[in-house]
Amino acid sequence: MIALARRTGARVHILHLSSADALPLIADAKAEGLRITAETCPHYLCFTAEDIPDGATQFKCCPPIREDANRDALWRGLADGVIDFVVSDHSPCTEDLKRLDTGDFGHAWGGVASLQLGLPAVWTEARRRGFDLSQVVSWMATKPALLAGFARKGRIAVGADADLSMFAPDQPFTVDVHKLAHRNPVTPYHGRDLTGVVRATWLRGRSIAGDQPFGQLLTRGDS
Repeated sequence: MIALARRTGARVHILHLSSADALPLIADAKAEGLRITAETCPHYLCFTAEDIPDGATQFKCCPPIREDANRDALWRGLADGVIDFVVSDHSPCTEDLKRLDTGDFGHAWGGVASLQLGLPAVWTEARRRGFDLSQVVSWMATKPALLAGFARKGRIAVGADADLSMFAPDQPFTVDVHKLAHRNPVTPYHGRDLTGVVRATWLRGRSIAGDQPFGQLLTRGDS
C-alpha cells in the first residue's frame, strides 16, 4: 500500500494495525510526505497472546492478538503519532458462531465484541502507561472524526454536535458479559478489571439510554 501511495499519490489508510513490525515502514512513509494514516483497536492495546487460554475463541480476531512486546510497541506508535487513532472494530458475533463449545479457532468467527467497553479498556491501559484522558479522547473521538470528514463530531466546541459522555475515570469495575448491553453475550473482556465508567450519554444534546435509536446517517462533509 505504501508503494502504491508513492506511485499514484493516492491517500491510504491502514485498518486494524496489530503488528508493530509495520511501524517503521509507516513512520518512514509519513516522513516522506506520503498521505498515509493508520489505526489500531482496543483489543490490540489491551490483550496479549501469552494471556489467551487454549480454546478461548472469544479472543479470535483478524489480524490476531500478538505478544506483550508487540503491544508495548503499539503504544509507543500511538505516543509517537505513527498510529493516528483507535477504532472500535466491534464484532456482534453470536455465541454459536464463536464455537465456544468446541474451542475450535479454525472454525470460530473472527472478531471482538467490545463496543461498550472500548473507552474504559483503552483508558485503563493508557493511564497505567502515563497518558492522560485528553490523549485518549483525541485517539478515540477527535482524530477519527477528522479523518472521516465529520466537522461537527469528535470535539466540544461552538457549532459542534453536543455528543457527550459523563465519565468517571477513577471508578473501577469488573466486566460481566451478562450485564452488558451487547445483543450477544460474548466478549473476551469478561472478568477483566477495568477503570472508568460511563454514567450518562448525550447524542446531539439529547440524553440517550440505548432503548431507542436516535442516530442519523452521516456522509462525508456533513456540517
